[in-house]
Amino acid sequence: MADVDDGNNTPVTARYTVSGMSCEHCVKSVTEEVGEVAGVTGVDVDLASGLLSVTSDGRAGDAAIRAAVEEAGYAVEGR
Repeated sequence: MADVDDGNNTPVTARYTVSGMSCEHCVKSVTEEVGEVAGVTGVDVDLASGLLSVTSDGRAGDAAIRAAVEEAGYAVEGR
């Protein structure tokens, strides 16, 4: 799922499923890494489901978000 810049700076939310997280430290690591991606304005991680919700101003690309999750040591399921 990719964020799209629609030109009007409306917040965009993308959702991912992250595998490999087992504790609150994992959640913190993913939150911090994804939060550093340019354009990201909010990050919410649900440990139980593995759901990662990323809100951005439209500049945060799918590849950058996936790379940040991998940098934290986890994998994004799917494409």
